[in-house]
Amino acid sequence: MTYYHRLGEIPPKRHIQFRQPDGSLYAEELVSSKGFSGIYSNLYHLSPPTRIKGVGTPKPYDENIAKEYGLLQTHLNTSKVADTGDDYLDAREVLLKNKDVSMALCNPRKRKMDYYYKNAEGDEVVFIHDGEGWLYSQFGKLRLRKGDYVVIPRTTIYKFEWEEGPLRLLIIESAHPVETVKRYRNELGQLEEHSPYCERDIRPPHELITERDKGEYLVQIKKGGKLHQYHYDHSPFDVIGWDGYLFPYALSIHDFEPITGRIHQPPPVHQTFQAHGYVICSFVPRLFDYHPQAIPAPYNHSNIDSDEVLYYVEGDFMSRKGIDRGSFTVHPGGLPHGPHPGTVEKSIGAKETEEIAVMLDTFGPLYVTEAGLKYVDKDYPMSWTE
Repeated sequence: MTYYHRLGEIPPKRHIQFRQPDGSLYAEELVSSKGFSGIYSNLYHLSPPTRIKGVGTPKPYDENIAKEYGLLQTHLNTSKVADTGDDYLDAREVLLKNKDVSMALCNPRKRKMDYYYKNAEGDEVVFIHDGEGWLYSQFGKLRLRKGDYVVIPRTTIYKFEWEEGPLRLLIIESAHPVETVKRYRNELGQLEEHSPYCERDIRPPHELITERDKGEYLVQIKKGGKLHQYHYDHSPFDVIGWDGYLFPYALSIHDFEPITGRIHQPPPVHQTFQAHGYVICSFVPRLFDYHPQAIPAPYNHSNIDSDEVLYYVEGDFMSRKGIDRGSFTVHPGGLPHGPHPGTVEKSIGAKETEEIAVMLDTFGPLYVTEAGLKYVDKDYPMSWTE
């Protein structure tokens, strides 16, 4: 993240003696990005984070790309999926992926994780389509609500706890750091006046949870297509204090302020996050264009160097027919896409929309996985034919 935050007790300077009540030293840990030249945080543990009790057998954890799928406009009809697995990791069903990013649906039955999880090779953005709960990490406790983007930097050790009720998550896993949008920031990293959200909208962990008890603690670490099983006799949440710029945070899609104009605005005005190889955008309720001859529906568009994914959250999208809440459409580079027949004329004169969607635009081909094949709507490529 691009601003400073701290919780708990920390010494007056980095890398100096900081002692526990019994006289022993707290164990300092630097969590840094880009070696030592990116953002970082310093954490202070009761026990050294390097001390392990044992290492179990790794478990395979990857999803293969579907072979010979072809160049097709794609609708993944996931709207009726009730659950995708038992717990958080079992339920992560990756549907789309390339070398930079993947998108997974995750509707777990269990509401609590009885283990800790660390993604050692990717940042994660968890969008909460349905559900309320908490994120617990070594950085503290963070309250989560429906509509939140939860940005979790790689190597963060965390677990979710969800309230009873519907639970539906969209998980974007990134091979590169997820950042606020560069053109929204000044030279010191502060979000500028024209940004559609600001630091007041970003919610960092608000309460430090220091787990002191000895016992059996399992951390499952994702790396290299496997889940590595690490066992400890102390909790990874034994942090007494921390400070820095690297930490998980939440940003609600409902706090994204739309940018509108006299004529139809292109998707970059909806950009919310950036990373190498792709961007994430938020479509939110907004007023339509106010030129007297404006056409609110988007124009036909040929992507020459990107693939475009829309995940439909709420509302009735004026340019699409037959797409329900909780489904994906994928419009690949090399094919023009645009409004379905009849939707352009129907949009003229409309003043506003209540639609909500998450869009992912990649700058390299995005592929349907083997798991995604079962959701493919085979009629979608012909849906522009009246």
